[in-house]
Amino acid sequence: MKIKRIEHVAIATDGLDRAMALFRDTFGIPLEYEERIGSIRLAMLPVGETYVELLEGAAEGDGVRSWIAERGTGLFHICFEVEDIDAALDELRAKGVKLRDETPRPGHGGSRIAFLDPASTGGTLIELAELPAGGHP
Repeated sequence: MKIKRIEHVAIATDGLDRAMALFRDTFGIPLEYEERIGSIRLAMLPVGETYVELLEGAAEGDGVRSWIAERGTGLFHICFEVEDIDAALDELRAKGVKLRDETPRPGHGGSRIAFLDPASTGGTLIELAELPAGGHP
């Protein structure tokens, strides 16, 4: 498996607009794009070759709202960009890593993503992402 870079660091928030303003006004990090995937509203803010991803859950029981209810707002997960997500999942499965997503699913900016089970990663939620040709929109 080839990890190309840290694609993003995700932060769970209970106020996306407020969080975007904080990153924009305090740190001078502009919004690159915002989108909705299912009940999750997200914003991508570029920092060099990586992103800060801000996530807000819009429905009871979605992953972000459940995370916040259990752990509070703040760091949610780290995402590694991989060249071939299918091969990466096969390799990790063969190494005994537990997967939350057995197959990739649609993700941010047209990517294909999968999450690993934190029980296999020292308690850290890790996402893998294979970006579409040409990167983010």
